[in-house]
Amino acid sequence: MENSTEKLPTSPSDSTPTQAATTTAPITEDLIDIDLFARVKLRTATIEKVELVPKSKKLYQIQVDVGELGKRQIVSGIAPYYAPEELVGKQIVIVANLKPAKLMGVESNGMLLAASTEGDGTLALLSPDKPIVSGARVR
Repeated sequence: MENSTEKLPTSPSDSTPTQAATTTAPITEDLIDIDLFARVKLRTATIEKVELVPKSKKLYQIQVDVGELGKRQIVSGIAPYYAPEELVGKQIVIVANLKPAKLMGVESNGMLLAASTEGDGTLALLSPDKPIVSGARVR
């Protein structure tokens, strides 16, 4: 066996980027400018109460605290992915300036943000990586 003094990468930052990692994929979705994006007000919120919307298997009626913006209700189709007790106390990111909408007769005053995959149906709520005051701006 030969002795080698070549250093092996110990972490991803030690390795040389591959061609695939440095290539920019073309964007195929509609592009928006920074002014339009700036109109979307993203805020942190803390979930206080979660109930299933009557006659629905997918919709939760979620009460959130958005700090100085007050408390509000959001209706979201996340019931297949989370039990109510998993959500209470969780900090999430919401769109705070979305026009109210009625879903199955229940008014929703915002939208929570979640990431999902199409292949296996995984869904994950977006949340701060450490505790932060409710209502904090997300930039």
